[in-house]
Amino acid sequence: MSITPESVKQLLNSEDFGQRLRAVNDLRQLDRAIAFELIQPAITDQHDRVRYAAVSLMDILGQQDLQRSLEILRDRLLNDPEADVKAAAADALGGLKLAEAFEDLKQIYDSSSDWILQLSIIAALGELGNPDAIALLEEALHHSNDLIQTTAISALGELGDTRAIPLIISYTSHPDWQIRYRVVQALSRFDSPEVRLALDVLAKDDVEEVATAAQDYLKVTGG
Repeated sequence: MSITPESVKQLLNSEDFGQRLRAVNDLRQLDRAIAFELIQPAITDQHDRVRYAAVSLMDILGQQDLQRSLEILRDRLLNDPEADVKAAAADALGGLKLAEAFEDLKQIYDSSSDWILQLSIIAALGELGNPDAIALLEEALHHSNDLIQTTAISALGELGDTRAIPLIISYTSHPDWQIRYRVVQALSRFDSPEVRLALDVLAKDDVEEVATAAQDYLKVTGG
């Protein structure tokens, strides 16, 4: 059976949440402009799995109308009762580079104790490109959760703001090699004498993955 706007509409109106969830997945097969219109009711569906699936598609479909997408995702970030739906909204805001959402993301990060939601927000901040995120990312570097720390390092690299360089460099001797590896990846987005000096040290790291990644960067830049 072929997937059409009519077939998706029918599933979206089903009383069975499984059918509505299927409808959201079927939207991937439709023209994006049509899918964007059809997905909007599903974003406020009564079942959290349907809402999660719909919000997760917004980083693809939201390009159709960025202002409307900002409104929709901001609403879910601030008002959805489920933390994973909020996290999906944060992911989509980052994917769409909706820098206007920074204050909302910061508000939820500061008020939430859910580490997965906080992780999604920190990851999104790197994609947003909003320089105001520096202070929050610096705070996240000191989080008790290692995954949030490493994600903050990556986000600082993605942000591309040179103020992030000394913050990232301060982790070059971290005892966790995976964090040092993430430092190499983050620093590779910059080019300055202090970055090359830090990467020269990491190119001699005891862990091969770290050393090789740093060496590769130095070869490309002629360091």
